[in-house]
Amino acid sequence: MNEYAYKTMAHIHSLKGEMDEITVLEKVGENDYIVDYKGVKCHALFNWFVCQFYADDVYGKINTEEKGNG
Repeated sequence: MNEYAYKTMAHIHSLKGEMDEITVLEKVGENDYIVDYKGVKCHALFNWFVCQFYADDVYGKINTEEKGNG
């Protein structure tokens, strides 16, 4: 875990918006974060109007497999 990482609650896509704990790993854009949800690295957005994260562990997954195995 890097020095930026912290745990917080988020709305989880696969849970149909129900809340669960995520680990925010890195900020990668204006409103784009890389998070870990139960071992799945994915993108999350932070909604400043409601001050909550929305993690997309369905369509926003990050492929962590090494490329170029040949």
